[in-house]
Amino acid sequence: MRALVLLAKISAVLAGILLTFITVMTCASIVGRELFGSAITGDFELSGAATGAAIAMFMPWCQAKRGNIIVDFFTAGCSPKTNAVLDRFGALLLAFCFGALAWRTGLGGLSSYISNSGTMILGFPEWIVYACMAPSFALTCLIALGQVALGFDDSLRDTA
Repeated sequence: MRALVLLAKISAVLAGILLTFITVMTCASIVGRELFGSAITGDFELSGAATGAAIAMFMPWCQAKRGNIIVDFFTAGCSPKTNAVLDRFGALLLAFCFGALAWRTGLGGLSSYISNSGTMILGFPEWIVYACMAPSFALTCLIALGQVALGFDDSLRDTA
């Protein structure tokens, strides 16, 4: 699990860098439009593509930290052992969902690569976004499977 958590941290840092790039690019585009009458061409395309990739790249760290929403209204009165079993079952369901997402996103990226599809204005290759998303989804799946098999590491969880 340590290697998976390390990969999740790296993925989250890369996502943060990507979002920082989007922010700087958007600010530059707005300043350019207001001061010079010329925005960065295709900035909204790049923002959309990078944001989608960044969201996917944050998912492994979110799962490692147990940051997903847990509705415990019905299980608040259950024993810790029952809640642990239900948490592992939830992680198993999440693993199946992210496994399916990784598989279909990988196929979508391959299809996008083969068809050479790109964005409308810049022609930015769409497969690059898929290439960022599919491994992140697969990593989230592996982390969830690790949590099913080994339990949850509460040292990663926020205490706030």
